[in-house]
Amino acid sequence: MGRDQKIKYRYGLIGKDISYSFSERYFNEKFNELNFDNYTYQNFDINTIQKFTEIIQKTKNLRGLNVTIPYKEEVLDYLDEIDEEAADIGAVNTVKMLNNGRLKGFNTDVYGFKKSIVQQLKKHHQKALILGTGGASKAVIFALKKMNIEVLSISRNPKKRDEISYDDVSESIINEYTIIVNCSPVGTHPNTEECPNIPYQHVTSRHLMYDLIYNPSRTLFLKKGLEKGSTICNGLQMLELQAEKSWEIWNG
Repeated sequence: MGRDQKIKYRYGLIGKDISYSFSERYFNEKFNELNFDNYTYQNFDINTIQKFTEIIQKTKNLRGLNVTIPYKEEVLDYLDEIDEEAADIGAVNTVKMLNNGRLKGFNTDVYGFKKSIVQQLKKHHQKALILGTGGASKAVIFALKKMNIEVLSISRNPKKRDEISYDDVSESIINEYTIIVNCSPVGTHPNTEECPNIPYQHVTSRHLMYDLIYNPSRTLFLKKGLEKGSTICNGLQMLELQAEKSWEIWNG
């Protein structure tokens, strides 16, 4: 019997252009360390969310999925149930296959982000600039608001009252918002010479620069913060924390 036939517990990641992904390596190394020979985790790299249903129907012994860019919001329409917190956030990054065949969505990004940033915060970190408006940013904003931190979102196409464009980011805004979180994919490998377009010359040692990107480990965004003496943090710990939370959900 081939190994593929022995697999009883399948997990995976839904996303687009995810060959770089952390999750597949992380979970398969975890299964190897635990001697879980009949467990596997694989990437489902799809160019449209419409293929989600096909994956659910055709993947034998599928127990759980993670969801990444750009489907954290779109996947909600394909779920039977949504955890209350994930519904409030408006984004899902973890899907559990329930015993009755129904699909339930959760968000573990909030847990991962909150636990990873709290140790970096200082008393003057009361306001945060959020770069990007996708599903990941929704979890970040939710977590920061829970921590009583005021947020302002920066978008290429502002649509809400609490959003402004990149062109509107002034020196006074940078001075006021001493947490800056990059929730956009700008700067991800292989495009490592790119970074969000903000006036980095006004960043100081009072700033905390947090990039959800983990590949490369030190993005141009973080390098520019480091040049100014800022505290910097990438998204690797957040990913590890949210991954373990997903594992708890799948097996809870």
